[in-house]
Order: sequence, then structure tokens, then C-alpha cells
Amino acid sequence: MANAGMVGLDWQQRINWDRLRKYRLERARARMKAAGLGAMLLMYDENVRYVTSTLTPGWNRLKPGLRYAMLCGDDAPVLFEQGDIGMQIERHSPWIPKDHVRWSYAWIKGAAGPASTAQVKKFTNAVKQEMKKANVAGMKLGVDFIDINMLKVFAEDKIDWTDGMTPMMEARAIKNEDEQEALRMVGAIGDAAHWEFMKFLQPGRTENQLTAHIMQYLYSVPGMEDVEDVIVSSGPNTWPNWRNFSDRIVKPGDIVFMDLAALTWNGYKSCYYRTYCAGKEPTNEQKDIYATALKWLYDSIKAVKVGTTTREIASKWPSAKEAWGYAEEDQAAANLWGHGLGLAQYDQPVISRIWSLDHPIEIKEGMVFALETQHGKKFEWGVRIEEMLIVHKDKIEIISNFPVEQITVVDPMPGYSTLAGR
Repeated sequence: MANAGMVGLDWQQRINWDRLRKYRLERARARMKAAGLGAMLLMYDENVRYVTSTLTPGWNRLKPGLRYAMLCGDDAPVLFEQGDIGMQIERHSPWIPKDHVRWSYAWIKGAAGPASTAQVKKFTNAVKQEMKKANVAGMKLGVDFIDINMLKVFAEDKIDWTDGMTPMMEARAIKNEDEQEALRMVGAIGDAAHWEFMKFLQPGRTENQLTAHIMQYLYSVPGMEDVEDVIVSSGPNTWPNWRNFSDRIVKPGDIVFMDLAALTWNGYKSCYYRTYCAGKEPTNEQKDIYATALKWLYDSIKAVKVGTTTREIASKWPSAKEAWGYAEEDQAAANLWGHGLGLAQYDQPVISRIWSLDHPIEIKEGMVFALETQHGKKFEWGVRIEEMLIVHKDKIEIISNFPVEQITVVDPMPGYSTLAGR
């Protein structure tokens, strides 16, 4: 369970946000240097957040270049903020030196049209200027994003650029004690959201009504920044799992699952499925299918320990052909799945039979990730379950605590499951 409350206090040590900010910045710097880079240009939201501890507003997300950051040598990070919002950064984020706050040069993925080239030239000149100030001019620049406009101008200006995403992925993979506590809080909020879902679920409600209710519930939580998605699927929508919601009405006896993918509390994200049955006890067949999915899940959890690899975890799952008769593993992408959790919903490691058997990644202390499994009958019903966990030196800590041992039955109607065909 989360060890303390959500707000900061003077009388109790909780998450030490200053320590967290310093840890993330210096870990990114260490991985940058280990990769032989003089600087990193960071345009993805999670990487900007990791290095600068500043928030990307919702309307900026998925638009690389509206705001971005640079980490050059041993200097403090430089934030290129959208427009004049940098004045608010100076006001609210004193850990960024005021003379390291700039305005960005954006071309909005080419939406600026013919002006895009001119904007990228200004952008590139600013990048070169920051590297010169930090005495790393001429060294390799790691970038986490590149587009057609950047490729052209970078080539003209002889920018020696390379992969900057891998060092950032490596940095973000290992969470310190404060990040782990933030993710425990995410788990506790997820527990509460599933309890709220259990109380609100009933035949007659629609998937989108259920989604909206949980969205509203989550946005009332202090520290909640964003709810990227709440997936509610019922009946035939649960298999294959289309990972969406609709206006379908939940009928008595329907299997329903809900996934918190992803609530975002102080930057940290969840992924947390549970399966329900509305208005009646599930059938023996449904219970058996659920038991199979649960065994797959916990067999893989038991394989997690420091020093093992993602191969050992993924090998606990059946192949796509064994489980569902599919021709190849990619047809079952994300059915039996694992992925890191942090400032992004896909930190390392990402675990799948598609690649983990041949390209394993070592499991390390401080990793936080989710494991999820599913199973079902085509266009009838399916089940999906998921646990979030922290890897410690000598144990695995599960931070999702809503009951998982069986399908959660909501307001069963006596006698409903005794009729033939039910």
C-alpha cells in the first residue's frame, strides 16, 4: 500500500520531490555520458518532464516541438517553453535557472507549411548555441525525435546527431524510492477507482457512462493531471479485446472489464485491468477461462526477480498458436503483455513473446512494470487482468490491490445462473 497521504506536510516525510528531481536529472546525465553524447535534445513529453520536472499541458502533448528541452554536458537543463509561458516556469519552477528558460521555435510537425524550414533553422541555431555555451559543440547530439524538416536542416548544418531515446529509456527504467512511492500512490488510486467502478456498474448502464463516471471520479483526486484512457468493454466487445468503449448497454450476466490506462498522478501512470460480471454469477466456463488467464499472469509474476530476463517471464505464457490458433505472435500483440510504468506508460521493460524470447532485457532492482493476460471466446466474452509491481532486491511488491482471485460479481440476482443456457 502507499505509505502516506497525497499532499506535502511539514511534520511527515513523504515523497521527497526535490530528491526525485535531482535523481532523475543526474540519472539522465549519466546515461547521456555513458552513450558518448555531449548533449541531448528532448522533445517527447516524458523525457522533458524527466529532465526538467515541468508539466506539458494537455494541448501540447503529442506535438513534439511546441516545447522541448536540452541537457548539455554538466550544465543545468535548458527548457524551450511554448510562447511566453516561460514566465510561469520562472515563477513556479525555481530549480530551472531563470537564464535557462527560453521560448521554443515550433513548426508543428510541418503544419507551418512553407515556414517550417525557416522555423527549423532557428530551432537548429538555438541547439548549436546551447551546445557551444556548454562547451560540447561538435560532440554527438542525442535526439529522441526526428522529422523530415529536422533531417534536412540538420544535414545542411552538419549536426552530428544520433539516438537519444535509448539513453533516456535506460535512465527512466530504474525508479528511486520517491518514484516508487509515487507509483504506490498510483496503485492506491487505482484500487479506489476499481472499488468505485464495482459500486457503479449495473445492467442498463452503457460503457461510455461507466467510463465517464470513473473519469469524473479520478479528476477529483488531488494531484491528478490527466486520465489518458479508461477502457470499459462488455459482452462481445471483450473478445477480441478492442481496448475501447462505446455506447453499448450492459446486459444482465455480461462480462465487463475496466482498465485504468492511464491515470496520471504527478506525472506517474497506471495500467490496471480487472474483470467483472454484472447481475449474475459467471458460468463455470467463464470461471475456468478466468482461472487460466490468472495462472498465466501469476506464473509470469513468479518468474520476476533481479538478474533474470524478460525471456524467462514471456516464456511462462503460451504461444499465440497454442492459446488461440493464431498464425504468428504479432497477431496476439498485447494479449499477453508486460510494460514499464513511469512518466510514460511504456518505460522499459516491454515484455512479449514477439521479441522477448530472442531479445531479452535484464530485470533490475527499481524497475516498475505491469503484467497483463487475457483469454476468451470470440465475439461472446473475454476476461483480462493486470497487476502492477515493483522489483526489489529480494522480493516483488505488487502495488495493485483490488481483489483478483476471481471475477468480481456485482449484485448477483438469485437463481439467474441456474437456468439452462445461462
